[in-house]
Amino acid sequence: MAYDWLDLQIRAHQEFGRRLLAVTDWHAQTPDTDWDVTDLARHVIREQQWVPLLLAGKSIEEVGDDIDAIDDDDLVGEWQRWSSIATIAWESAPFDMTVQLSYDTVDMIDYLKEQTADVTIHSWDMARATSSDEHLDDLLVEATWTIFEPQRETLAATGLYEDPVHLDPDAPLEWRLLAITGRDPR
Repeated sequence: MAYDWLDLQIRAHQEFGRRLLAVTDWHAQTPDTDWDVTDLARHVIREQQWVPLLLAGKSIEEVGDDIDAIDDDDLVGEWQRWSSIATIAWESAPFDMTVQLSYDTVDMIDYLKEQTADVTIHSWDMARATSSDEHLDDLLVEATWTIFEPQRETLAATGLYEDPVHLDPDAPLEWRLLAITGRDPR
């Protein structure tokens, strides 16, 4: 199935934004044991800050420390601001461009897929941390599965994910997606 990744990016941002609005304890633990809710929000916001710069053709080295400080006193406002800026950058970028990331130069669409998948997974993390609705948009789950499933055997080795959680193969797709990223949705 062909996916409209620009639409999926918007959906992922809506999912994350909805969970961010549910935060009542900014120091609550998230499924990532190294991060509390503030750390998770800052991470996802920071990733959005990179988008317009990298899509403008800048390298990581060229950007350097030239990224705005995040206002920890208004993480919801910061998310709304940078989500909007990133979305406009995605919608304005030509699909045939390449983007220099920290680990490689990739096609814009691959960067878009990676960012969309990241925000999708972190939407669930935020939901779990805030005890809010953990159900993710079905189309987002399906599309994100196409990104992570082919990497099933190597995700943990990247150091970015815990070992996969073993679930019944008949578990819902959302649960299997979370499980291969080291999250236990049960």
